[in-house]
Amino acid sequence: MKYASQKIAYWYFGAALLLFVVQVLVGALAGTVYVLPNFLAELAPFNILRMIHTNALIVWLLLGFFGSAYYLIPEEAERDIISPKLAYAQLIILVVGALGAVIGYLFGIHEGREFLEQPLWVKIGIVVAALIFLYNVSMTVLKGRKTAITNVLLLGLWGVALFFLFAFYNPSNLALDKMYWWYVVHIWVEGVWELVMASILAFLVIKLTGVDREVVEKWLYAIVGLALLSGLLGTGHHYYWIGTPGYWQWIGSIFSTLEVAPFFAMVLFAFMMVWKGRRDHPNKAALLWALGTPVIAFFGAGVWGFMHTLAPINYYTHGTQVTAAHGHLAFFGAYVMLNLAMISYAMPSLRKVAPYNQVLNMWTFWIMTSAMCFMTFTLTFAGVVQTHLQRVMGTYYMEVQDQLALFYWMRLGSGVFVVISALMFVYAIFGPARAQVPHHMRTPTGKTAETAPSPAE
Repeated sequence: MKYASQKIAYWYFGAALLLFVVQVLVGALAGTVYVLPNFLAELAPFNILRMIHTNALIVWLLLGFFGSAYYLIPEEAERDIISPKLAYAQLIILVVGALGAVIGYLFGIHEGREFLEQPLWVKIGIVVAALIFLYNVSMTVLKGRKTAITNVLLLGLWGVALFFLFAFYNPSNLALDKMYWWYVVHIWVEGVWELVMASILAFLVIKLTGVDREVVEKWLYAIVGLALLSGLLGTGHHYYWIGTPGYWQWIGSIFSTLEVAPFFAMVLFAFMMVWKGRRDHPNKAALLWALGTPVIAFFGAGVWGFMHTLAPINYYTHGTQVTAAHGHLAFFGAYVMLNLAMISYAMPSLRKVAPYNQVLNMWTFWIMTSAMCFMTFTLTFAGVVQTHLQRVMGTYYMEVQDQLALFYWMRLGSGVFVVISALMFVYAIFGPARAQVPHHMRTPTGKTAETAPSPAE
């Protein structure tokens, strides 16, 4: 670590990974309900399990983003975070809010709006935590060096906070409610979160490849322009069937098609920078996660999103397992893998050890990615069958669900492997650290050279 306040990120990453494990465990329980419908029916009904699964996902990803910001902003701004005490207070607020929400859900205390089920006091806590965070990082950047990475990161993080305010607006008109609801749910994940993703990825690329900052920054601004152009009006693909004017079918179809572009640009960016790079960085696991992020995001968010984003196709597929296939792979590729890449990169320096358990970490990458891809293919096939039987043939919903049982068993199997790989990742990060120095850093006697660089460099 170059700056003492970067240590803040350690606790954010720890809390994030704890919630990550909770998320995938509850996801596996929800998958079990699909094949054994009465499983946990009295203790935790399916709607509660799904609520915890999706809310834990959002909160742990945000904790990862906040931790990433607290780690990279001191290096980019070339100064310590303004107030570490405020940063820890923010973490306590978020953790207490998350625990309070989960306990409340189990007792049926929630607001019922999908993804925004948090009780009012939790929403207020989130806003307070966001204000603390924005003050802390914005003042740090304003008083330090300004870079394209910090500019884009702050734009994304301010956007996250501002668009969350729509979570407090719940009009009685259902069509209007859904319209503003998507301001949070869509513009977060397909707008401002993409800016956070691009900036963190750019930071990792600079550190892992050694490519000149000027080259990375040009790519970064191009990706951000594409993300905002396509993502904001791409919200229209959620407006097709909720009672909004028909022109949204054209706007949504055109701009949703363009949403493939920023993800494809990120793939080109990451691989070209590694190809151009001169540095043989010792942290191979972080590089693997960093390269995997844009690839899986391109397929999950880009290709699978495009598959059912055009209005004439979406008319048949919306709300089927095709949507679930797209959602799982898109979130995993764009944001889960990004956070795991940043954690893999930062934790060796936070723990002050050489890159550790890299083989286990890389096995985690391949197992988790393979399991998520298998889950996506399974849900895609289930969705195609469901669309034909239910929307084309007119078969009753529950009869169709019986026909999909095999796919749901396969989805559950892949979910179990995701849980196993998540636990493997946590062990690789926090388990016993064995010094692992690249072969070329060793002396002829096989001992580590005294001049071996820090893995954070």
